[in-house]
Amino acid sequence: MVLLTTKIVQRSALFVSFGGLVTTFITTFLPLWKTMNSDLNEMENWYEGLWHTCIFTEEVGLHCKAFESFLALPPHTLVSRVLMCISIATGALGVAAAFFGLDGVEVGASRPKLKRGLLILAGVLVWISGVTTLAPVSLVAYVTVVEFWDENIPDVVPRWEFGEAMFSGWFSGLLLVIGGSFLFVAVCMGDHQMQSRHSLSAREDRPRTQHYLKTEVL
Repeated sequence: MVLLTTKIVQRSALFVSFGGLVTTFITTFLPLWKTMNSDLNEMENWYEGLWHTCIFTEEVGLHCKAFESFLALPPHTLVSRVLMCISIATGALGVAAAFFGLDGVEVGASRPKLKRGLLILAGVLVWISGVTTLAPVSLVAYVTVVEFWDENIPDVVPRWEFGEAMFSGWFSGLLLVIGGSFLFVAVCMGDHQMQSRHSLSAREDRPRTQHYLKTEVL
């Protein structure tokens, strides 16, 4: 536990948050949110994301096409787009605030309250980024499950299933939530360290009283 200092926790939180942000950015634009294999033609694989629909065949390879109309998107896809964009924006701001709030960064080095405020702001922004990543991924997963088990759809019609991007989205959202939590832990550790320094300095500033042993000469 001695090695777990405030600086190490701060840098670990920044590293985890940055990793979650990069994974969220990649997940947003991957066309692998949903996948579908047709029993009639096993050589074709369909993929769908928030921005593209793709088909993979051995003759042509991967061919993707963007959604033509923004207004014609399904509601869950439109909401997921907005939330993922919010996640990227808040995550980027949170990582930037966390970087400038690190101990050892020269910006604001003489203003510890500013550093503390930046870390708290970074924790809140990274938390929001994590929640806005987990929400759209879970929403698309819910819609996919409902449509997969819909009895009104004939059994001959192929069904969409989970793609790889769904799991990377859950992973990135958890990384962002963990990174934001580590930032709050770093703030608490910094406050405890500051209180310990104040209490130690107060003890050293106390005037020392000398006690004399009274002896009697017989």
